[in-house]
Amino acid sequence: MLKQILSEMYIDPDLLAELSEEQKQILFFKMREEQVRRWKERKHRWKNKSLPVKPRPKKDNGRSVHWKLGADNEVWVWVMGEHHLDKPYDVICDEILAERARLKAEQETRSSGVDPRGRGVPARPRGRRASWLIEPLSSSSSRNIHQMLADSVSRIKEFGFHQKKVSVKKTQDEEIKQIDEERTKEIYKNWKEDSEWQASLRKSKAADEKRRSLAKQAREDYKRLSQRGRSGKGQQGPPGGPQKPKRPPLPPKPHFLSPAGQPHTPLRNQRVRRPASSPAQEDIRRWFQEEQLPLRAGYLADSDSIAPWFHGILTVNRANELLSTCVPGSFLIRVNEKVKGYTLSYQSEDGCKHFLIDASSDSYSFLGVDQLQHSSLAELVEYHKEEPITSLGKELLLYPCGQQREPPDYLELFE
Repeated sequence: MLKQILSEMYIDPDLLAELSEEQKQILFFKMREEQVRRWKERKHRWKNKSLPVKPRPKKDNGRSVHWKLGADNEVWVWVMGEHHLDKPYDVICDEILAERARLKAEQETRSSGVDPRGRGVPARPRGRRASWLIEPLSSSSSRNIHQMLADSVSRIKEFGFHQKKVSVKKTQDEEIKQIDEERTKEIYKNWKEDSEWQASLRKSKAADEKRRSLAKQAREDYKRLSQRGRSGKGQQGPPGGPQKPKRPPLPPKPHFLSPAGQPHTPLRNQRVRRPASSPAQEDIRRWFQEEQLPLRAGYLADSDSIAPWFHGILTVNRANELLSTCVPGSFLIRVNEKVKGYTLSYQSEDGCKHFLIDASSDSYSFLGVDQLQHSSLAELVEYHKEEPITSLGKELLLYPCGQQREPPDYLELFE
């Protein structure tokens, strides 16, 4: 299925509408990867055909970007908020709020006509202080003692006035600074008590906690699936080294079961009217008979009977109709009517969900990244009876949804 979509670089809109948002994004990512791969191939072919170009000498101060790699030789990733030195989300919000309150208080102070920085009168240099109090002795010849004392007293008074002016200015600056701080605290307190701000803060905290829990759950699921996949490969591997898997022979004629579970009556003599198949469905039916039947697709793992959850080529509306009367946890696997592959339809509390199953390379897996490969559909179903399909939805395959009418909808696939 995935191979066909990537080769055509097209997916039917009806099929796309069946997918969940997660599977849509994964599919778009895979298609983008395929675009980049094709572009690199064309670029490489064009380079080989074109004349060799002398490379430019690299400059000594040439700049380049290199990704930091971790211990696993993958791009190093930092998950914000999980390190012990990272600030909690509410602390960062408080700092931003305090900074906004300070800026607003400064703006209000400026608009009132007062400079919040309050510059005082510059002090005179210390080196000239003596010249304010006492004149050089060279002028004593033209003045008497009384005149010198009077000048000294007047200058001492003038210096004291300057000191008093500077101290008053400093007092005013301190008062302005204190008023500014009080106004900042008042604005900060009002914002903290604002109901809208509190609601926004609660939503942000909840979203942050949800992202952390999802990231942690995804890492745990990936670790568990990787360990299980490695153990499964270790058990299945032959002692003589890897060998190319051989396809099993065609299974015997399947034993069909009626909806009530009673032995099915032969259908050879019954005349079954079916609507005319489209060329795409004929191609899918041929694909199933030639490639999937040798892999025992649709069979139970330990018998030659068709699995109760297996269905033929069904539309999404028909799958929804079958599952509408079932309890949450019910499921069926149907042959997709658009592409070569399967779709698992699942009845949840919120309604019916549909998951694409990739049947490429003689294995079965859900469309996604690092999904576990299964050798048969029956093995996939058994695995997801205990392991959920997605960590967010917790979908477990509990109750198979079987046939509800005669003849079974998969009959044309085995004829």
